[in-house]
Amino acid sequence: MKRMNLALVAGMVVILFLAGCSDDVHIFRSDNQAPCVPRGVYSITGDEAVYLYWDANTEEDLAGYRVYRTADLSSNKYYFLATVYQSEYVDGDVKNGHTYKYGISAFDRHGNESEVSDIAWDTPRPEGEDKIIQDYHRYPQTAGYDFSQHDVTHWESSRADIYLDYDDYYGVFFLCVTDDTTDIQDFGYTDKLSDVSYAPPNGWSNVGWVEVISGHTYIIWTRDDHYAMLRVTGFTRSYGIFFDWAYQIDPGNRELVPRPPHAENYLRTERKQTDGLM
Repeated sequence: MKRMNLALVAGMVVILFLAGCSDDVHIFRSDNQAPCVPRGVYSITGDEAVYLYWDANTEEDLAGYRVYRTADLSSNKYYFLATVYQSEYVDGDVKNGHTYKYGISAFDRHGNESEVSDIAWDTPRPEGEDKIIQDYHRYPQTAGYDFSQHDVTHWESSRADIYLDYDDYYGVFFLCVTDDTTDIQDFGYTDKLSDVSYAPPNGWSNVGWVEVISGHTYIIWTRDDHYAMLRVTGFTRSYGIFFDWAYQIDPGNRELVPRPPHAENYLRTERKQTDGLM
């Protein structure tokens, strides 16, 4: 005759079925343990969008993630934003130039929720593609660029941040700043514009110009304390260049794509007079 013994052992229910010479044991655990806190949370800055990514949890009973956000940078109180079922999220309800803080939690099928992850900061900014500026000797009206207005302008315009110069002798293009309170630097080759995280604190050109190389990204620090960047995507037949660009409208904010955790709040330092072509 089949006999059943029911025992409670250390918080688990063990049901033992005895039938003949074989035993079947079924163990049911009462699950009150939350998943691990999501790790590797980072953001990519977009134009009126923030892209959030993190490492996927590995718990077998994982059900999903919850995204939290606050725009109050002095507060640790976060508001529920969304429930997602993959390790990424796009927040399209943001404004360029405003900084947001995000945290991610994981929850399982039993309703257990982890603590909120380390915080990701982000400040969306405008960006654009396929702009053209031309050699100021030949095309002065379309040689300059104003990042604040996202607009091509005269190279001598008070609005211009940079302008393009073509050297006939060497057959080389140069990007030049328009005054000695604007800085520029060659960040080097990048596969895409978003490969640049944030404007570095040093490395600015001492002469106010840099050679143009296709595929390179250039960082600009404007006279009114804004950061911008452009990536050269090619050359035109009419002494010009194609480029993609991004501009941070939050003054003094070095963030151009992602903001690393606990990034130093750099302060603008006193300018030095620059020499060379202006």
